[in-house]
Amino acid sequence: MKIDINCDVGEGIDNEHLLMPFISSCNIACGGHFGDKNSIDKTIELAIKHKVKIGAHPSFPDQENFGRKLIQISNDTLKKSIQSQLDLFLERLSLQNGKLHHIKPHGALYNAIAIDNKLATLFISSAAKYLKNSYLYVPYNSVIEKVALKNAIKIKYEAFADRNYNADLTLVSRKNKNALILNKEEVLEHVLSIIKKGLVKAIDNTKSKIKADTFCVHGDTENAVEIVKYLYQNLEKEGLNID
Repeated sequence: MKIDINCDVGEGIDNEHLLMPFISSCNIACGGHFGDKNSIDKTIELAIKHKVKIGAHPSFPDQENFGRKLIQISNDTLKKSIQSQLDLFLERLSLQNGKLHHIKPHGALYNAIAIDNKLATLFISSAAKYLKNSYLYVPYNSVIEKVALKNAIKIKYEAFADRNYNADLTLVSRKNKNALILNKEEVLEHVLSIIKKGLVKAIDNTKSKIKADTFCVHGDTENAVEIVKYLYQNLEKEGLNID
């Protein structure tokens, strides 16, 4: 069985060269919450070198809050921002003859379109033309999943290796101390439960059904390199190929 591990990268942490050997896809910031031509170019180059599938990582245009705050923005402004980010990314990708494998929204935008039909519909209308030959990473049983499928967008289900879940499959807010899973053994247990049982344990100790084609470790998690290396080594021991 093949398992995809993805990381959010190109976000100014400068650990990409340490992450890339242990992941199989990446989501590169393209100017909304972080990123410019230089950071995008550098990260694409590393991804190509390590044969890592390349994704664009658009967000609310909010570098001040790193795209992790729900902001008030008009539909037209948001649509133009998303398309501007993706245009920039594809321009830089073409210069290195790279291929867009997927798009994964970032932070507050990702969480909002998972539960808000109007925003999900707006995102799909903004990004559909960029998704003709690539995937959209979405949470299982989310609003954006349903809107994407309705619009014939190819999807891959994403789960988070380094984040705790609520019983309704939303992520525990980063405002809470238990939002992140930092213990590498706990991360592995969390991931294996999703892979082998199709279940994720929520913070209230209930278990919810979930599907995942790809697992995310955030590149800015303090021990992200340790986590991805441990996952890579131990998932292979379980007979699972990182691909």
